[in-house]
Order: sequence, then C-alpha cells, then structure tokens
Amino acid sequence: MAISGIGAAQGGLGLNSALPSAGGKTGGPSFGDTLKDALGEVSDVQDSAEEIVAAYLRGDQVELHQVMAATEEAGIALELLVEVRNKLTEAYRSVINMQS
Repeated sequence: MAISGIGAAQGGLGLNSALPSAGGKTGGPSFGDTLKDALGEVSDVQDSAEEIVAAYLRGDQVELHQVMAATEEAGIALELLVEVRNKLTEAYRSVINMQS
C-alpha cells in the first residue's frame, strides 16, 4: 500500500474533508470516523511492510528496495499520525486553557 493511500499526498490524512464549513455541519463523515479510518490505514501500511520484510527474510522474490520502500512508508505514516495526535492534543489544551 502506498503512502498516498492514506491521503498524505492529498493534504494529510484527509482530515480537511471532515471539518464542518463556516455555515455548519457537512454531510460527510464525522471527524472521529475520519480519524478511525486514518488509524486503520496506518495499521494496514505497517502490516503490509511487515509482510514484505517477512517475505524477504524467507527468501521469497522480494527485492531489497521494495523492503526499504515499504518500511520507509510505514515509518512516515506513523510519524504523520503522531504529529496529528500532537496537534490535536495541543488544540485540546488550548481550548481547556481558554475556559479557565
């Protein structure tokens, strides 16, 4: 699975499509659903990388560059997910600080 599969090339995890417009709610999926989908896709990318590494170690017809690309994609997907989590945590803390 390519990293573009998780929406990185289209502006990160596809979160912009789940945000409501200035006029109110959108008819699309909720933010929570979008986040769950992104988590699932990152997990799929990591599983795929694990399968490719295992196939390489078994001696199957897998080239080293495929192993390297798959592990790098999984690493980048995880880093992106961690950064999104950090930004969400930061936003939550800002909102909480505004209320006190």
